Amino acid sequence: MVLGREFEEMCAQMYYRGKMFGFVHLYSGQEAVSTGVIKACLRKDDFISSTYRDHVHALSKGVSARKVMAELFGKKTGVSRGQGGSMHLFDREHGLLGGYAFIGEGIPIGLGAAYQVAYSRRVLGNESDDRVAVNFFGDGTCNVGQFYESLNMATLYKLPCIFVVENNKWAIGMNHPRATAPSGIADNEPWIYKKGPAFGMPGVHVDGMDVMKVREVAMEAVERARRGEGPTLIEAETYRYRGHSLADPDELRRKEEKEHYAARDPIPQFAKYMVANGLATESDIKALEAKVKEVVDDCVEYAENSPKPDMSQLLENVFADPKGFGIGPDGRYRYENPGFTAGTAEVS
Repeated sequence: MVLGREFEEMCAQMYYRGKMFGFVHLYSGQEAVSTGVIKACLRKDDFISSTYRDHVHALSKGVSARKVMAELFGKKTGVSRGQGGSMHLFDREHGLLGGYAFIGEGIPIGLGAAYQVAYSRRVLGNESDDRVAVNFFGDGTCNVGQFYESLNMATLYKLPCIFVVENNKWAIGMNHPRATAPSGIADNEPWIYKKGPAFGMPGVHVDGMDVMKVREVAMEAVERARRGEGPTLIEAETYRYRGHSLADPDELRRKEEKEHYAARDPIPQFAKYMVANGLATESDIKALEAKVKEVVDDCVEYAENSPKPDMSQLLENVFADPKGFGIGPDGRYRYENPGFTAGTAEVS
């Protein structure tokens, strides 16, 4: 959690210094969710799909802080070789299926990974394959079609898929109760977790500012999925401490609301828990914080000194390019297809 917070706050500094471009969405305040689910419960071979707020999800999954920062700087050494930027981190080695700019895009991708695992186990006979896929998304995403379609398919095929709603109360500038209809059940609030039972899966609500509570709920969902008992929908109530993105002046949220959630910051809460339960001393925590700052300073230096992508990468991952059609290292178009005339785009 400390690494996630320090990394994001450093991102803010670098963005305002002109080291990062485009939109950058920070995760500060939500660290208990990422840590409680990914770091505490998942293995390296498990899958996660993320959103445009994906930096800390990547760090929790074990992706190098150096590679994440280099990606944000648009450098060749980045996790997506400088071609993804802040919103499109991807790392096959660590099961990070990508960050997605449009809401709901990542949910069917994670669902597909869960389907792959189920197919491996049930059809190909790999009975030891107990990987799980976890989809992260926000409260605003719960009003789009992919969410409901994926819940339906996950239950229909009993897939090892976990849906984690990071309900930070605001979908850009839209307050959650203004966008989501009340459940009509019991207290008649716009709860998202209550949609789970409607699709035949458990729906669980958890305090997303308490890492231990998140871990407890996530562990149960992950173990259930590994046993082949199907999906779970988790709604983690949390809060982002900055605007929607670093370009957002954050003028819509009330000061009292921000102060309420600042007082519930998951990092000092857990530090107090550790000290009270003899898991660490105050000096241990200060040493950890100092070590994290060294790591973050190092990843900035690494990103600064890394090379930029060369022009030969421009069309990579755009076309299959089996015949070498593309752009050469010198930045000039390269036509090896005999149907083209060098230097033109005319078909001969």
